Order: sequence, then structure tokens, then C-alpha cells
Amino acid sequence: MTDFRAFRIRQDDAGYHAGIETMSIDALSPGEVLVRVEWSSVNYKDALAGTGKGKILRQFPLNGGIDVAGTVVASTDPAFKEGDKVLATGSGLSETRDGGYSEYVRLPAAWTVALPRTLTTREAMIIGTAGFTAALALLRMTENRQTPALGPIAITGATGGVGMLGIDIFSGAGYEVHAISGKPERFEFLRRIGAAQCLDRHELAFSGKPMESARYGGLLDNVGGATLAGFLPSIAPYGNAAICGLAGSPALSTTVMPFIIRGVSVLGIASAGTARDVRDEVWKRLAGAWKPRHLDVICTREIALHEVASVFETMLAGGSFGRTVVRIAG
Repeated sequence: MTDFRAFRIRQDDAGYHAGIETMSIDALSPGEVLVRVEWSSVNYKDALAGTGKGKILRQFPLNGGIDVAGTVVASTDPAFKEGDKVLATGSGLSETRDGGYSEYVRLPAAWTVALPRTLTTREAMIIGTAGFTAALALLRMTENRQTPALGPIAITGATGGVGMLGIDIFSGAGYEVHAISGKPERFEFLRRIGAAQCLDRHELAFSGKPMESARYGGLLDNVGGATLAGFLPSIAPYGNAAICGLAGSPALSTTVMPFIIRGVSVLGIASAGTARDVRDEVWKRLAGAWKPRHLDVICTREIALHEVASVFETMLAGGSFGRTVVRIAG
């Protein structure tokens, strides 16, 4: 098999650096399933890894890209055969093994997901880790008895990937969604993809009291810090706060009052290491009743493999909008 291109990240005598390199199949991380990559995506974690501004990689060198979708070209596991369409998100990609910014990737069969028939590889990567995270949050919330009857779901960081896909997924599942964002110029877009109300985070007025009137049935939080602390006292009895981000701050200063008086639950959403049975259930729902209805508008940019580094700094500076997919094949 001929050599191929990959966006490879290194830390060596030259320091931390990354770029397009030519490599061979034999140099890839081990795995039972060899995949010719068609699409990947750009996540905040990818930008941290590609620039070295976050300690994402646990070994070097590795190919970047925490999401991947493509076609199986060889497999030593009977669950997959040549020609199968597959995907993988998280699961150590671009942390402990080579990721999806490469024309080929080898995946452990235990982490390889058969592409649902109702999704294309491109659609799967628009969803990617961001949409998987939002759907995992909804799954955990519904398992903990979240229902639309409890009241609206507030989604913070609404213009990010998880936020946008969360709006689409939650509203499609029958929830009234209130989008929280510091970008009021994007409110019309957020309404278009399912937000019933949009609130400017700069205008939020939290009282600081341990309990407030119960205005929200639940919360999908991408921000952390004071924003998360401010919303917790206003969640309805037995509602859930699903926490999946720290765009504002990793700190949390609050009281136990919402938890012991209203029975509010805080659910941690860690998508990268999701158990296989749960992972399969999330993708089943994403391909079915929870499939986002606005993927074509949520995907605001399509780039080629050699362009991935060009979007990292903008993303880290908060200047990106919507989902960016990476075209690998062709």
C-alpha cells in the first residue's frame, strides 16, 4: 500500500509542532480495523491538541483528530468487513493513539461503531463528538426522569458545537429550549435551529441566593463557573443539570440547597470514555428520533486536510461559529 498524508503532532527537540506528513500504514497505532478515512471534524479539543495550548496528547507523535468516519479496507475482527462504513469518536483518538486527521486510521474493534444506515459519513462527522455529547446528556437526563413537562431546558454556550447540536436534538425530542449565548447577533440562527428563547449571557442577572424560582426544567451546561452556579438555584424539582464543558471556568461555587430541597441532580457528561453499550445506544438514537434536523446549516465550513491548522487559533479565540468538517478523501 502506498504512503499517505496525515496531520501529525510532535513534541521533540524542536519543541511542540504539527503539520502534514507522509507516513506508512505500519507506523499507525495498532488496531483490528483499518479504515480509509473520508471525513473528520474540528472540535475545541482538536484545536488545543494541534496548537499545544492544552495537554491533550499523552504520547508523541500522534495524528490529530478526535473524530473519524470512513470505509473499512481490512479487518481481523469478524464484526467488520471490507467496504463497511464505520465511525469513531473520542475513545483515545489524538490522545493515546492516532486520530482522524489522516487518510488512513487503524481502530480497535471495541471502539469502532458501524455507521447507521440513516447517516452518511459526512453527517456523522457534523454530529461528531459535539453531537454525541449533547445526545449523551439527553440520554442520561431522560434516564433520570427528565421530561418536557418539567419545563424548559437552558443550554449555555449555545453557539458552540455542543450547544447548537444540543438545541437541535433537545427541541426535536420535544423540549422547549432556551439558548444562552454572548453573541446576540446569532440569535436568529439559534431560533432557526430550534431555540424557543434566546438570552444574552451578558444580561443574566443572578441574585446570588441559594434558591430562586424554578424557571427551568433542566440545564445543559458548556460553561461552568459562575454561569453554572447561577442556573442551579432555578432548576425545577427533580430536574437535571448535565455538565459537559468549562468554557467559562472549571470552578464551581454553590450551595447544596438545590440538591437537598428540590432534588436537583448534577450529571457529569464525559463522552470520550463512554461504555460501548451506551455509545451504541446514543448513535442509535442520533440516527433515529434524535437525528438533528438542521445539519446542513449547523455545518458552516468544510475544509481539506491541509487546512486544519488554519482554523485552530480562531476557534481558541472564540471566533468560530458552527461545525467545521474536514474532507479527507479526495
